[in-house]
Amino acid sequence: MKLYCGIDLHSNNHYVSIIDQESKRLKEKRLGNDLSKTLTLLEPYKNDLQGIAIESTFNWYWLVDGLMDEGFTVSLVNTSAVKQYEGLKHTDDKYDAYWLAHLMLLGILPTGYIYPKEKRSLRDLMRKRMLLVQCRTSHVISAQAQFWRSTGTRLRSQDIKKYPVDLLSDISDQYLLLSIQSNLNVIQLLNHQIKTIEETVLSQCKNLPEYTQLKSVFGIGEILAQTIALETGDISRFHQVGNYTSYCRCVDSKKTSNGKKKGSGNKKSGNKYLAWAYMEAANFAIRFYEPARKFYQRKLSKRNAIVARKALAHKLARASYYVMRDNVCFKPEQLFS
Repeated sequence: MKLYCGIDLHSNNHYVSIIDQESKRLKEKRLGNDLSKTLTLLEPYKNDLQGIAIESTFNWYWLVDGLMDEGFTVSLVNTSAVKQYEGLKHTDDKYDAYWLAHLMLLGILPTGYIYPKEKRSLRDLMRKRMLLVQCRTSHVISAQAQFWRSTGTRLRSQDIKKYPVDLLSDISDQYLLLSIQSNLNVIQLLNHQIKTIEETVLSQCKNLPEYTQLKSVFGIGEILAQTIALETGDISRFHQVGNYTSYCRCVDSKKTSNGKKKGSGNKKSGNKYLAWAYMEAANFAIRFYEPARKFYQRKLSKRNAIVARKALAHKLARASYYVMRDNVCFKPEQLFS
């Protein structure tokens, strides 16, 4: 007998529903987020379970990894793509779990990519670096603004990062001095943590072929190459270049008919870290590479600066896809011809 399981996952509990081929509910129960309890519930059905559908919530790691380690076949559900039965007046966790299992039974369950467990923590470490960089920037701006409005002199952000700042000796107000020094002390700590993360990630990425090849793309240096390689994962999961650029949020979500806008899709669908990486690469490419600058200027003459940069980011994302897929160096003459 073939069985199917759906799990509606929450922050502190999850609801499990097991059904048979006739969509008959065999077992339904709410459990606390304790893997041992989940395994105990599923054990009697293990041999007949065709798969387990789990919602892709913020805390899916522990449940998906734990079940896969025990030999269960797990599917990570793309919750934004799940179609609900129209006309329902009431739904709850019990129904949601059942519906996931039912969609799996029908073979129409929309699923997402389960990033390999052994590489996931390294990717998340790179995301932590971005968070720390953003935090450092906020402290740099705060210190810069305080000094500027109090003295009339503007400090460059590069000078603030090179703590200690010599100009602080001219500040007579002890409270202002303490306020700025508190920012500088945090910046110094963040610099150390960011450098440690960068060195750790680089030691793991430098042997990846896609990392080496990505650095040949206009505007992509060490940090962006690491980010793109880790966020992309297995490039073969993207069957076409359009799938990849859409995942990178480089494709317009506008819907038109007869030249008129009829709506738009979800602009946030995709990977925000890859979207950031390719926009950063576009900014660097415009500054340092003539072919990229000329392409940007052509687009800028027809559209605004944001659209022109996005167009260049789209170009670089397409190039990066082929660079990673075919393990070849970047060829600018093919991209900007």
